[in-house]
Amino acid sequence: MPKKVIEQLFDKISQTPSQKAFETALLRDDCSQFKGLVGSGLNFKLVSAFKNLDRTFLMVLDNAEQAAYHLNDLEQLLSSKEVLYFPASYREAYNPGATDNANVLLRSEVLKKLSNSKKKKIIVTYPQALFEKVISQHTLKRKTLTVKTGDVIGLDFVNETLFEYGFDRVNFVTQPGEFSVRGGIIDVFSFAHQHPYRIEFFDEEIESLRSFDVNTQLSISPFDQIDLLPNTSKVTFSEKRKSLIDSLPKESTVVFNQLDLCLDRIEKLGAKAAKQFESLETTVQYPPEVLFLNPKELLECLAGQSTVLINNSDHLKPQERIGAKQSPQPPINKQFDRLVQILNDNHATGFENYIFCSSEAQRKRFNEILEEIETKVHYKTEVCPLFEGFEDIEAQVACFTDHQIFERYHKYKLRSAAAKKEVLTLKELTHLKIGDFVTHIDHGIGKFGGLQKIDVDGVKQEAIKLSYGEGDILYLSIHSLHKIAKFNGKDGHVPKLHKLGSKAWKALKQKTKTRVKAIAFDLIKLYAKRREKIGHAFPPDSYLQLELEASFMFEDTPDQSKATAAVKADMENDRPMDRLVCGDVGFGKTEVAIRTAFKAADDSKQVAVLVPTTILAFQHFKTFSKRLEDLPVNIDYLNRFRSTKDRKRILEELQLGKIDILIGTHQLVNKTVKFKDLGLLIVDEEQKFGVAAKEKLRNMKTNVDVLTLTATPIPRTLQFSLMAARDLSVIATPPPNRFPIETEVVRFGESLIRDAIRYELQRGGQIYFIHNRVENIQEVAGMVQRLIPDARIAIGHGQMEGNRLENTLLDFMEGQSDILIATTIVENGLDVPNANTIFINNAQSFGLSDLHQMRGRVGRSNKKAFCYFITPPLKAMASDAQKRIQAISQFSELGAGIQIAMKDLEIRGAGDLLGGEQSGFINEIGFETYQKILEEAIEELKENEFKTLFEDQEKTLEENYVKEVQIDTDFQILFPDDYINVVNERLLLYNELSAIKNEETLMQFKKNMEDRFGKIPPEGLELLSTLRLKWLASKMGLERIIIKNKKCVGYFLSDQQSDFYQSPVFNQILLGVQKQTEKYSMTEKLTRNGLRLILVLDQVHSIEKLLEQLNNLTND
Repeated sequence: MPKKVIEQLFDKISQTPSQKAFETALLRDDCSQFKGLVGSGLNFKLVSAFKNLDRTFLMVLDNAEQAAYHLNDLEQLLSSKEVLYFPASYREAYNPGATDNANVLLRSEVLKKLSNSKKKKIIVTYPQALFEKVISQHTLKRKTLTVKTGDVIGLDFVNETLFEYGFDRVNFVTQPGEFSVRGGIIDVFSFAHQHPYRIEFFDEEIESLRSFDVNTQLSISPFDQIDLLPNTSKVTFSEKRKSLIDSLPKESTVVFNQLDLCLDRIEKLGAKAAKQFESLETTVQYPPEVLFLNPKELLECLAGQSTVLINNSDHLKPQERIGAKQSPQPPINKQFDRLVQILNDNHATGFENYIFCSSEAQRKRFNEILEEIETKVHYKTEVCPLFEGFEDIEAQVACFTDHQIFERYHKYKLRSAAAKKEVLTLKELTHLKIGDFVTHIDHGIGKFGGLQKIDVDGVKQEAIKLSYGEGDILYLSIHSLHKIAKFNGKDGHVPKLHKLGSKAWKALKQKTKTRVKAIAFDLIKLYAKRREKIGHAFPPDSYLQLELEASFMFEDTPDQSKATAAVKADMENDRPMDRLVCGDVGFGKTEVAIRTAFKAADDSKQVAVLVPTTILAFQHFKTFSKRLEDLPVNIDYLNRFRSTKDRKRILEELQLGKIDILIGTHQLVNKTVKFKDLGLLIVDEEQKFGVAAKEKLRNMKTNVDVLTLTATPIPRTLQFSLMAARDLSVIATPPPNRFPIETEVVRFGESLIRDAIRYELQRGGQIYFIHNRVENIQEVAGMVQRLIPDARIAIGHGQMEGNRLENTLLDFMEGQSDILIATTIVENGLDVPNANTIFINNAQSFGLSDLHQMRGRVGRSNKKAFCYFITPPLKAMASDAQKRIQAISQFSELGAGIQIAMKDLEIRGAGDLLGGEQSGFINEIGFETYQKILEEAIEELKENEFKTLFEDQEKTLEENYVKEVQIDTDFQILFPDDYINVVNERLLLYNELSAIKNEETLMQFKKNMEDRFGKIPPEGLELLSTLRLKWLASKMGLERIIIKNKKCVGYFLSDQQSDFYQSPVFNQILLGVQKQTEKYSMTEKLTRNGLRLILVLDQVHSIEKLLEQLNNLTND
């Protein structure tokens, strides 16, 4: 991706004397040292050489993280085809569980490209990856099956070859080393490509090859030829394995950042592998000397190989030393006047300034901030995220990175992460399994019994079996799937099964609806009242605001930007704001609050921040002060630990208007606290306040802007219903530059605890140890002290007196103690970026969301975080507890764990939000059904009681008089078994189909189906047409359609008073029937529910035909 600015930079660098000396030295097959390189400066020099010479480079960095940063730089400067990453395939030798398939794939790809293509490349690696030997080119070629379109090889041959290569046969392919066979399609995830392949056969011939996406299972791009490669680290081999350096082409150079460190790491890894090997019971494994490289072999490889050292080495003496003159980017500490000074000084001395920004938005902010400044500033910007700025004195260039200027955190992105996604999604959580409880909107709660084929007048139909109370069984047609929803009550709550046709369910539904309506009524009334008030309208953002936002350490997530923008728009409006921001732990709600608070203070209004706990008040005080330290605002806090003297001073200053932002617990709502000019109230963790405090708040906030934050997620669907009552912003996207937290479930073992603590202390971090029993917390502390005698240990629990507790936590936050042994007091809101390991003792006794909240205490910075759940052996735990622990340990990715905690929390959150008694209802009828009823109630209110309030919301054009059409037919309409043989998948597809609302989505669905399973058989196409039939019928006012014995009977609306009978549509139908009496007839029929108007059609041979006939009738 050549960019103009970067090209200019390369021109300057390639002209420097040191670069020319470096390029000459590369051509000799010996060792030279190139010293004085800084940060990304090294990558510029390397890429410069790479462009001028025809050589392959292997770059060995100190560890995986450093390698990834350099890799990202190189990918920015060259095309990603020229840069390859060679990672280690496992965390621990001889431990089969620790293999990372995604990394094996990247390794195989490097080997394949080295053996097949002659183009030059840069390969980035690190000691642990170099430590594993690789198979020889010969073995690689022998073990690769190459497949081209048009080959005649037969499905069975491919199938057998894959088994031979050690691939596993599964239903759906999700990770490297798996394959699946469906009809004439083979899906296979080869170790040679980042996406799996789909091979489609026509008889024995290969008709098409394409890659597809693991998550959606849909195609990405077509290929003419693909390579199927087994797991190269497991292949049995006759030739000797060798090091990666031996696999490099002749014209190549190895670059070491620190050769000695690399040799040392390899030696340590070798010793560890040997120890592991000895402890193995089996003799099947190869010994370490066959599989792994030792330091001596590495040095032998380098003899006679062109090698470059960046730092000195005791083991290799360079023939030549070249010195580059580079220096690091000067520290700027977010001070823009200093930056301007540096840029202009550089310009005066003949240097060119380049500022590299990580995104277009950051570049825009940058230019805006520098434009605010009066003096002319000389610089060029380019969107190209680099990891470290540098100055090159010879080339007379200064390169700055935006994240260093703003002190933001810069994170590398690795491709392997994409292949590793656990494909356990919300889809699976709402996925119906046999034995699950489901709620049927008309019949109540039953048990799901799976898909079954039933006989309807001699034709096989697919239906869903539901069993109800007293042995009743209901077969539900696949056309009515939308009527059932999985029952989600509180964790572990077993609902009562209803008897079919009993009054109980109807009564319960009615009762719920009345209650829900009452709540919704109050909420909407409150909203209406608020819309009439006039508050203060804040001015647009000032440049101070821009500066504050640009200096945010992390990248804003899209949801965060949306929330911020919405809040600002509310503030600039003269109606008082009342906005609720929901988001999970660590999703950046606090940042939104800080920006909002500053916006108010910037307009010289006072801000009150209300928090539930004493600790949190203090924590927020710290966070706010740190983010706003360079800006002209006064911040203070009130909680029960402040002395009387302090409190008095604060109250006085508050009345005089000297304090801009005051953070405090519910004391803030006392009569004694008087503000001079309060403009904004921020309420954090709203769900934790009592009713009394909320009442006082209401009085305080009649025309003050209010921003409420909560971590209890509000379900997306409920959100729309509540839109009527409060403005909502949901932050659901996790921050991009956080690592997933490495989560392990372990037994209580002293050696493990000691190793983990040691590791964390060695990298200068801190540790939480959660133990939830105050009575023996001292013993636990004693044990930890015995294991790690030199560690500083602090103990915190709720029964200590206030000041001691605050000081303990304070010391921990400021790094005075290394290990905090505490009860769950840390669950909400303690934020110590330096603490990145957490132990949770007896984890089985906590709820899912508690575990998730506590785990959210670590991993808040750019370091890899570890979380250990200490539990008794699995068989000793209750089954619920087992499930919880398994669920949370699988979901280490930030965004995913939330989905699980959310399920549990959503149910509670919804109850909290709508008042306590509602949770009772949710438990009786299930969460999804509760939502349906709530939505109906709100719709009714909008249409009747509050018509005027919502008039500005546009009306839907064509009113469908029928909410839901029922279809009964004796045609065979389903996806046959031989087309989709996995029952669960069929059910999922039926479900997806029943939710489709328009033709466009339907066509997309059809395309996706054909992509995944091949051509849709006629019965399947008929199924798709029934959807179109439903849409048409609901426009025509038909509630039920029965198609039997080639005859179709449609029932019109049962409500005789409906507006439908006066509508143009109905007139059109009447006219059509009168014109063509031979085809259509209309009569009245006496049914159980009184007289019904029916439409009768003869000669109906298929759904397609019926659609044509009905369309003729309405379009005459």
